[in-house]
This record gives sequence, C-alpha cells and structure tokens, in this order.
Amino acid sequence: MKKKLTLWRNAQIATFTGNRPWGWIADGAIITSDDKIEWIGPLTEVPHSNRAVIASEHDLKGACVTPALVDCHTHLIYAGNRAREFELRLQGASYEEIAKAGGGIRSTVAATRAATDDALLTLAIGRARTLMREGVATIEIKSGYGLSEIDEARSLRIARRLGTELPISVQT
Repeated sequence: MKKKLTLWRNAQIATFTGNRPWGWIADGAIITSDDKIEWIGPLTEVPHSNRAVIASEHDLKGACVTPALVDCHTHLIYAGNRAREFELRLQGASYEEIAKAGGGIRSTVAATRAATDDALLTLAIGRARTLMREGVATIEIKSGYGLSEIDEARSLRIARRLGTELPISVQT
C-alpha cells in the first residue's frame, strides 16, 4: 500500500542540513506522510516519484517554517497568579510594598505548596500546551516555587510527569 503524501508548498524554510550551521530554502516545499517528514527542499526539486502520489497540497503563503524550538529555562510548576502585582508595579508600587501586602514570590510559594500534585500538573499542562502551539518541542523545567528541599523535589517529580502526559520532551 502506497503512502498518502501531503505537499506543503510556498514556504520559507530554515534548516539544519548539510555542513553549515543552518540553511535557508526561499521557495521551499515539504512532503509529509502522516506526522513524518518524507522530503524537504526547493519546490522546483520535488521528486517526480512523489508528485504522482501526493494526496493533498497546502499553500503556506510564504510562511516561515523552522525546526522545533527549545525553551531552556522555564518554571511551569507553580500555582497562584501575580497579575495584580504587575499592575501595582506599573502604578509605582515597590517590591517591598507588594511583599508587605502579602504579594510577591511568597504568595506563589504558598499557593504552590497548598496545591495538590494533580492541580499543579493540570496548570503545567496548560502552560506547556501554549508553548507547544508556539513551536516548542523541548522544555527544561526548573523548580523554584517550593523553596524547601521537599517542595522543590516535588515540583521536579511533577515536571517529569508532564513529559509522560504530552508529546513534548521534558528535561529537569
């Protein structure tokens, strides 16, 4: 049974092929079969053997296509929301004033420690999905909102669970 191929054409493609650190294909094309790339190169060089079995085509309208991205420093395992503090900072409040009012990192640490493992995982899944939509395929998750040996280790365990829940590579 022949594979059903899809042609993605009219793309600006950044590549890491050959002996150069990176390459650029100005009028590029990609041929895929399900979620696997079968071929990539200039549209004018699409192999004739593939043209006969292309089941569908998509015009990328000059969009830039790049390899997946790596977020090498992210803190995804936490609870709490400090949006109000950012508003206060914009209004001139100091970090000290915010902390005295119960805000700052202490509020995030308290919310993280109070949250269940499942709640923290659910929050992290949402954050990771947002990164994935932006092209991130690997994340290196740091702890930092536990501020105790037990809570930091817990955060890293939850981070490793995240890697089993989503199709994203997780490093801790």
